[in-house]
Amino acid sequence: MKRTLTLSAALLGTLALPAFAGSPEIGYSEPAPMAPAVVQAPVASHDWTGFSFGGQFGYGKVDSDNPDREAGDALYGLRSYYDYDLGNFVVGGGVQYDATNIDLGPTAVDGILRVGGRAGADLGSTFAYGTAGYAKAFTDDNAFGDSNGYFAGIGAESMVARNVSVGGEVLYHKFEDFDAKAFEASATTANISLNYRF
Repeated sequence: MKRTLTLSAALLGTLALPAFAGSPEIGYSEPAPMAPAVVQAPVASHDWTGFSFGGQFGYGKVDSDNPDREAGDALYGLRSYYDYDLGNFVVGGGVQYDATNIDLGPTAVDGILRVGGRAGADLGSTFAYGTAGYAKAFTDDNAFGDSNGYFAGIGAESMVARNVSVGGEVLYHKFEDFDAKAFEASATTANISLNYRF
């Protein structure tokens, strides 16, 4: 009887092994963790609505029909604007004045005034725009006189601190109203600016 029980236990143990062999506990491994999703940092936005005041420095060149009356020199001046942020679009207007000493022979251009508008894209911390408006060239010769005219160009302004921006512009000007009636001139200027925005 004891021998029969021992044989039966051994037989049952042999039959049970395949069941344990298929158990999920044997040879089981955890799935590899998924890599975290990459989240793009949002583009820093800026509300461009408000006044700005700044200084600018650059270079200007005056061209005319007379090659002897063409020259260029440094520009330095002040600028002030008011802009309104419409979301993806910004519009504004302002005034600039540059002092210079562009020697044209019989006279020299010693200042350029601009009053105009600008409009362009709000790219977050950068405002890219086109600009145009009224311009006036001042000379150091009363007989030669000053001239009304216009300007047009492109520019961009980027925030570098909470209330501080840097900008750059390239502008074309046309002047046809000097007292010396035979004289007409165009001017191209390029400048960089540092602005405080209120």
